[in-house]
Amino acid sequence: MSVADLTFLALLLPFLGAIVAPLLTRILGHNAAWVLALVPVAIFLHFTGFSAEIARGEVVTGGYAWVPSFQVRFSWLIDGLSLTFMLLISGIGALIVLYSGGYLKGHPHQGRFFSFLLMFMGSMLGLVASDSFLMLFVFWELTSITSFLLIGFDHQREAARRAALQALVVTGGGGLFLLAGLIILWNMTGINQFSLLTAFAPQVKASPLYLAALVLVLGGAFTKSAQFPFHFWLPNAMEAPTPVSAYLHSATMVKAGVYLLMRLYPVLGGTPAWQIILPVFGATTLIIGALLAVRQTDLKLMLAYTTVSSLGLLVLLTGFGAPYAIEAAALYLLAHSLFKGALFMVAGCIDHETGTRDVTRLGGLRFAMPLTFAIALASAASMGGLPPFFGFLAKEEVYTALSAFDGRAIIFAVLAVVGNALMFAAAFAVALKPFIGKRIETPKAAHEAPVLLWLGPAVLALKGLAVALLSGTVHELITSPMASAIAGEARVVTISLAPHIGVPAALSTLTVLLGIGVYLRLARLRAAIAAALAAIGWGPDRGFDQAMRGLVRLSSAVTRRLQTGRLDIYMTATFTLLAVVLIVPPFLYGELARAPVFPQDIPLHELAIMAIAVIGLVAVVLAQDRLTAIVSLGIQGFSVAVIFLLYGAPDLAFTQFMIETLAVVILALVMTRLRLSPSDHRPLRENLPDAAIALACGLGATLFLIKVTEAPFDTGLSDFFNQYSKTIAHGANVVNVIIVDFRGTDTLGEIAVVMIAALAILSLVRLRAGSLRRIADNDPDAEEASR
Repeated sequence: MSVADLTFLALLLPFLGAIVAPLLTRILGHNAAWVLALVPVAIFLHFTGFSAEIARGEVVTGGYAWVPSFQVRFSWLIDGLSLTFMLLISGIGALIVLYSGGYLKGHPHQGRFFSFLLMFMGSMLGLVASDSFLMLFVFWELTSITSFLLIGFDHQREAARRAALQALVVTGGGGLFLLAGLIILWNMTGINQFSLLTAFAPQVKASPLYLAALVLVLGGAFTKSAQFPFHFWLPNAMEAPTPVSAYLHSATMVKAGVYLLMRLYPVLGGTPAWQIILPVFGATTLIIGALLAVRQTDLKLMLAYTTVSSLGLLVLLTGFGAPYAIEAAALYLLAHSLFKGALFMVAGCIDHETGTRDVTRLGGLRFAMPLTFAIALASAASMGGLPPFFGFLAKEEVYTALSAFDGRAIIFAVLAVVGNALMFAAAFAVALKPFIGKRIETPKAAHEAPVLLWLGPAVLALKGLAVALLSGTVHELITSPMASAIAGEARVVTISLAPHIGVPAALSTLTVLLGIGVYLRLARLRAAIAAALAAIGWGPDRGFDQAMRGLVRLSSAVTRRLQTGRLDIYMTATFTLLAVVLIVPPFLYGELARAPVFPQDIPLHELAIMAIAVIGLVAVVLAQDRLTAIVSLGIQGFSVAVIFLLYGAPDLAFTQFMIETLAVVILALVMTRLRLSPSDHRPLRENLPDAAIALACGLGATLFLIKVTEAPFDTGLSDFFNQYSKTIAHGANVVNVIIVDFRGTDTLGEIAVVMIAALAILSLVRLRAGSLRRIADNDPDAEEASR
């Protein structure tokens, strides 16, 4: 099996695992997690095999033709950026699968949860591996759908359903903006693969459509990565089980938007618009997320808002445009994935073993849960930027990028220090508050979590330490190739644990001191922020509810206006629009038909048949009862069939004879069976508008047909059918071959329409008959009266 086949299998493997997960869980129970974790482990090992090539600056591409006529391929691009994401998704995914086995042990729907989780994993892998625009969009939307299933897993609770719907609407809607942006890029360059797009960067940036493409792409990225003002969906997603929160917030969905910005940095980045929009929105998100984090008392919500803040910092760095900013973004993304995944799983351990996540109801757990305490401290130290953890290297590189002595850099450096200090306080609030101080009684007797729960966070915490101690190797294999892929040129990351003296070290020290001060006054600050939010009142989260209610009201009003339940209104609207379409465009665009030239030598028998058709039509219009109208309609239809026959179309004439016969018989039988009144009496004011619409439709169709016949007859289609009916379809009757073979699907659709109409008529007949029987059962004289 080739490397390309193995790569395709690796991308497909999570979906195959999702299929067998429910059955495997029914057999093995929660221990199925050990088997299912082999899926992401195998994926991790496969993509690890590309590390040496990627470290040498090579790029691996491959794929298969998907829609060749549109030059669309199922193709993948493996470089430093996508490889890092794939290793994070699969590596952390394996730990999350194990964690889910312990966290949801005994849950009746654990198998379904495993299935959703693996589908989400496959969607994220496909997203970051995509080289094709369309492939990325498909997986982008798949992450929205699968995250909807995960967030709403506890669907019995209204809060979970609301959070899932909110995430789907925001991220799915953003996906439509992304699609529009990618289509514009495709239109500007003629390229629909990321691996080829970089060469067209000057052309894209010089295009008048650049700003439109940028705004649309940012719309997709900002909604996915929860940038202000779309940040509200992410904390609400905490209604999901903790394994989902840990996975979404560490290495997967919320970083998809950041991944997109990094992927398109060589093409869209470096412009004034890029360097203004991204830092401003990123810094705003950083501060808002950090303030809302320290305001919370729920452990998961504290971590969720710090994720919002961290995503803002990543967006700020990606758009900042200073030396070392891209390197800092690469380092911080890796560090955040490790410490945030660990802290979320720690919060889940505390909740699982104590029965609460409220930090004000927790305390003194260090003796009951010593291992969880140690893991929490290590992860918080990395999040707070303390040595010797990898978060320290990331924080130093961030301040290196922001340490230029100009007004812009100083403003964003101050904002970064404030945001990081607030996140420092939130991290140690999660790591210390539940464990230190006086023991507080909890709803459940606290004890250390089982191995499936503490294994994942322990591994991630140790990795946060190991990658810092082995930073040289990590930079060579991971962070330098990642920064190079983002920048579109070679970048080398060199930062290590060696002592740093200078502005970055001073800013880092200031961050720690401010963070300690915030931590010591956390209760007071929490109350102040709560009061400020209460005074403000309105927020994006409430705005989302208002927008959804407004959309429902608008939809209801439009439906009531358009869907009145009256067939006559529907028919009037339909034929009015048809008349407008047929008549107005020819007038606007000068396409009116010339005056027709009537033939002078029409045979008498043809004139007679045409006259009979006209007489039948007049009889339909003037008929005083419905039965006469039905029979007159048949006369008109039979006359048209004879005209077809006279003009050399016997097959069409035969079809017309059959249709008219069935129509007359069925209509007559239905009218009789339904016992409808024999005649319709409508005033002139109702007949005139209908007559005008009918005449307009007839005039429009006539003008259209005359215009069509003015052009020379193109025999290409007829020649094709005559030539290939026997050789391809093996039929001598060309008309039959067209209907059955060349237009087989169309014919099947027509048969389906006839069947649906027949079923509707049958339903009406039975409904009417049933009503009459019920009337007769209640009142023997009522049936006669109803006739």
